[in-house]
Amino acid sequence: MSYLEYSVKRVPAGFRKLLHFNWALALLLTAIASIGILMLYSVAGGDFSRWAEPQMQRFGAGLVLMLLMGLVPIWVWRGMAGVAYGVSMLLLVGVEVAGSVGMGAQRWIDIGFMRLQPSELMKIALVMLLAAYYDWLDTKKTSRPVWVLIPVAMILLPTMLVLRQPDLGTSLMLIGGGGAVMLVAGVHWAYFASVIAATGGAIASVFLTRGTPWQVLQDYQYRRIDTFLDPGSDPLGAGYHINQAKIALGSGGWAGKGFMQGTQSRLNFLPEKHTDFIFNILAEEFGFIGGMSLLILYGLVIFFCLVTAIQSKDRFASLVVIGIAASFFLYFGVNLAMVMGLAPVVGKPLPLVSYGGSAMLVVMLGFGLVQSAHVHRPR
Repeated sequence: MSYLEYSVKRVPAGFRKLLHFNWALALLLTAIASIGILMLYSVAGGDFSRWAEPQMQRFGAGLVLMLLMGLVPIWVWRGMAGVAYGVSMLLLVGVEVAGSVGMGAQRWIDIGFMRLQPSELMKIALVMLLAAYYDWLDTKKTSRPVWVLIPVAMILLPTMLVLRQPDLGTSLMLIGGGGAVMLVAGVHWAYFASVIAATGGAIASVFLTRGTPWQVLQDYQYRRIDTFLDPGSDPLGAGYHINQAKIALGSGGWAGKGFMQGTQSRLNFLPEKHTDFIFNILAEEFGFIGGMSLLILYGLVIFFCLVTAIQSKDRFASLVVIGIAASFFLYFGVNLAMVMGLAPVVGKPLPLVSYGGSAMLVVMLGFGLVQSAHVHRPR
């Protein structure tokens, strides 16, 4: 036995686990969060205490949460999957009964020191429950209709509650994250083809029911679709935000205008510049190079998650990591498509970059599960 091996064995078990953490993933998350803190400092006009300082504190708390979760064996989290889902469902019902209203939506529960958004928790809890379900289920039964209906119900129950808030973006992420777990678990592709066909019919119904008493979406959501299809139809009204967002994206050029030199931000042309449209500020100040650098960091996070999922010998761990990676991909993918004019504006922040409390902590909670799977993958 070498001296290094002997030294490692003398380290207490809890600290020894820290040696097996995926520190590259932790550094990537820190780098992304640091970009967010830098941009929040910029959009606040050099005021560190307004958005950047609270964001830094929340990320620090989230980093500690991720490390603590990583020390807990992944099979412990499997045993808690049902509890996590049940608590998240109760919180979603609580939003319906006594939720806080903000910007025309009822999505939060005020718990004193912060406003908690239960739909964010549900994204993680749903992935955990589905992974635990397929870990328990015999692989020969995966594609049998009766065993497919159960996870579909698990996905649709919270999705319907989130749609009532209304929160279309998170609803799509619940469906996408849950669908990713089902696909990787081995559910036959024909089910997904059926869902795609049904989605086409649902999109048609969205347009056909407009203006009727039973229209599918809210009026403001229809306006977002109109703006997406033709932003120039109302450049000073409904199309104002996306037009200004595109101006910010294009005006940055290759290298940008410089830190804190973005005119769209300084002159307050962009709405929600510290949340939904913060990527546009990054692109304006640091250009194509800055925007692509952030995308590369996001891509590397997904890559390390996939490596952990492949290396894991535990079916639950592999499925939960795939689900977390898919949810994270949808998180930043929906935001980027929205602020680039490739998708309707659905009000989703950019993970780890946009200002936010519960969203930041829940993202780190998800990566705590990834770290737990990574540390205990030889099991």
